[in-house]
Amino acid sequence: MPATVLIVDDHPSFRASARILLEADGLQVVGEAADGASAISEAHRLRPDVVLLDVGLPDMDGFRVAEVLTSKNGSVPPAVVLVSSRDSGDYGPLVARSGARGFVPKAELSGARVMDLL
Repeated sequence: MPATVLIVDDHPSFRASARILLEADGLQVVGEAADGASAISEAHRLRPDVVLLDVGLPDMDGFRVAEVLTSKNGSVPPAVVLVSSRDSGDYGPLVARSGARGFVPKAELSGARVMDLL
């Protein structure tokens, strides 16, 4: 059974591209969200295996969303993979502190890169 993914990004074009890339590599995209509040709501509703999460969201940053999603409140949290058009070096230790499994630059996104972090 393929891993299920929730894609979170405020740009519809990136969500569409990410869906194509991930599904081409065998992952099952079960939902999308455009901001942090929707991401948290959809993650609780859909219970995906993975949340592909943009760092820069309009209502809260992806690091905060990752902290909320990975906190253990009685259920198994999803694996969070952060993405950004910026390089991981721009974020220092924030990725590790957020509870995310790792970071993938948007230009290097693939299902294989995501699966390597799980």
